[in-house]
Amino acid sequence: MREHHNTDYGRLIVQGADRPGIVSSVSGVLTEQGANIVSLDQYSTDPSGGRFFQRTVFHLEGLSARFDQLKAALDQKLTHELGLEFRLVEAKRRKRAAIFVSKADHCLLDLLWRVQRDEIAMTVPMVVSNHPDLGDAARQFGIPYFYIPVNKNNKTEAEKEQLNLLKGNVDLVILARYMQILSGEFLDEVGVPVINIHHSFLPAFMGAGPYQRAKERGVKLVGATAHYVTEDLDEGPIIEQDVIRVSHRDTVEDLQRKGADVERLVLARAVTWHCDDRVIRDGNTTVVF
Repeated sequence: MREHHNTDYGRLIVQGADRPGIVSSVSGVLTEQGANIVSLDQYSTDPSGGRFFQRTVFHLEGLSARFDQLKAALDQKLTHELGLEFRLVEAKRRKRAAIFVSKADHCLLDLLWRVQRDEIAMTVPMVVSNHPDLGDAARQFGIPYFYIPVNKNNKTEAEKEQLNLLKGNVDLVILARYMQILSGEFLDEVGVPVINIHHSFLPAFMGAGPYQRAKERGVKLVGATAHYVTEDLDEGPIIEQDVIRVSHRDTVEDLQRKGADVERLVLARAVTWHCDDRVIRDGNTTVVF
């Protein structure tokens, strides 16, 4: 079931120190407010002194009108009485995502195609790029394309221009093979999660020409990792990973093609899960329901 297709469906995400009675308390508040629980997933790192995580999907007639009342009741019980954190969202409210790209189009086109087919519960108000190359690709989906050149001399000014576009207009930024490192100042100011995709090799090859070096070393697996972006490069909480097998028969071009395939699939899964509120961040790790 895709919850965003249903007007009166809500999602409640709860996390915090584990203790007896959390599930009962959540269910009690929802029941008192007239909600019917449709699904409930929970996880505890340790029943004694561990961390607790829960994702609940519920139906409540007239949810939009009753949202503030429900949120206040949850705040009293979960925040003030139990010391937990929670997020309450209406499933029908799609995330607004800005997609950042450079020259590679495979992740961008895959995401826009899935959004067009209603496979991902998000809207894309803009595509932002440091190159003009993919403007026509974005515009064929009716998406505004903003070309903002970035180099070592104008990086601060370029990021300010990007932030001006984003502020108040998006809930998420997706780096769909955006070949620039975002500054700590940008990440501090953007105010929304940022998801990145990059190739993964065993062993890893950093820098330019990774597929050529992978071929030279006889790599047998290529893969991809989608993660939240932090100031520490490629060290953020991981959302999804996957690999595919390759062989000595594969050329560098074959490796690049297979790598692109796994990149777009891993990114699509990560973005879908984020937009469905299935990913809970906890420090530098994640729980994915």
